Amino acid sequence: MTASPHILVVGAGIVGLALAWKLQRGGATVTVLDPQPPGQGASFGNAGAISASSVVPLAMPGVLRDVPKMLLDPDAALHVPANYWLRAMPWFARFVASARPARVAEVARALGTLHHLAVEQHQALAREIGAPELVVCAGHLYLYRSREQLAKDTASWALRREHGARIETLDRDGIMALEPAVGPDYTVGQFLPDHAHCANPHRYCLALAEALTRNGARFVRDRALEITVAEGRASGIRGEAGHHAADSVAIAAGAWSARLLAPLGYRIPLESQRGYHVMLPRAGLQLGRCIVPADRKVFITPMEGGIRVGGTVEFGGTEKPPTPRRAELLYRDLKAVLPDASTEESEGFWMGHRPCLPDSLPVIGPSRKLPNLAFAFGHGHLGLTGAASTAELLAPAILGRPGNASLEAYAAERF
Repeated sequence: MTASPHILVVGAGIVGLALAWKLQRGGATVTVLDPQPPGQGASFGNAGAISASSVVPLAMPGVLRDVPKMLLDPDAALHVPANYWLRAMPWFARFVASARPARVAEVARALGTLHHLAVEQHQALAREIGAPELVVCAGHLYLYRSREQLAKDTASWALRREHGARIETLDRDGIMALEPAVGPDYTVGQFLPDHAHCANPHRYCLALAEALTRNGARFVRDRALEITVAEGRASGIRGEAGHHAADSVAIAAGAWSARLLAPLGYRIPLESQRGYHVMLPRAGLQLGRCIVPADRKVFITPMEGGIRVGGTVEFGGTEKPPTPRRAELLYRDLKAVLPDASTEESEGFWMGHRPCLPDSLPVIGPSRKLPNLAFAFGHGHLGLTGAASTAELLAPAILGRPGNASLEAYAAERF
């Protein structure tokens, strides 16, 4: 690799941008390739949560009993439409298999390594690009209707504590002291004071792109079609508009990443978990932090443009149009938690593609097939949380320098 290597990052979402920034700070010349402007897709519409204790995989022991509801109930938090069952079944088979206790423990350790410094790393990144106000350190508040409902999540909270999470259990008065707008049905809270949220995920991406550009990075609007190979190395990317040569290539293209790797022999079970949000610019109340009603599986987050309600998981691939019904469920969820919130001036709904793997671990690390090809995708619901730490872990490997942690657990070759 040359003294100032030219590295092509495919993907201008938060993961690709954070990686590009770290590579540039490490002395590389960086080009970011994407058919859309920076910060579109899942990075535009995520719930804004930065969750250092997110070590609990989606597949936990006992998940098999939930699969019928996912398939048959269109209002379930995770739903697979009937016309997608056949395509989704191999993914779900791997998903259920990953719920073995031993595998859950392995995944939790790997997620702990990736996320435990997420808040501090985002604070540092936001300061470096001149936008420290975007990372708001006010904690997350999970809400339960009763102690009995909380008891059903005992295993998840124990796993968080095992990996260092600081958790305060609150009664109704404690909830009201933090968030007086929460409705009376929620009587128990789990407060994570060390968590944070992003006040504007899209502006965060734009600030990163602007900082990269000021320091010499190029942004190229083109759709990646193929990783080109010459003499046993990645030589660049063939796009719709032409060939883009580079010394090294990093794939951070979210839900579209696996199809680029398939011609190289990779069979990565990457699915789009289609997520929705609604934005309420004038909800008529104030929130100080992310609120997460455990029975609703949504995040309610205060942002610069109002209150965002984000959540639901729908399978259906990257081509199927959005399902308005899924977004409408978010209004119901909001009113259940914040009954006085006004939904009259909603900005409508957004849908994006969260790239998810069945074991809940992203693919991060260098390819074992091509020495100058690297991967950073598949973060699922935790792309924002894991973006800065992914860059910290992966950039040294791309630049040929010693890293601080093994990337073995995140390897593409595990599939």
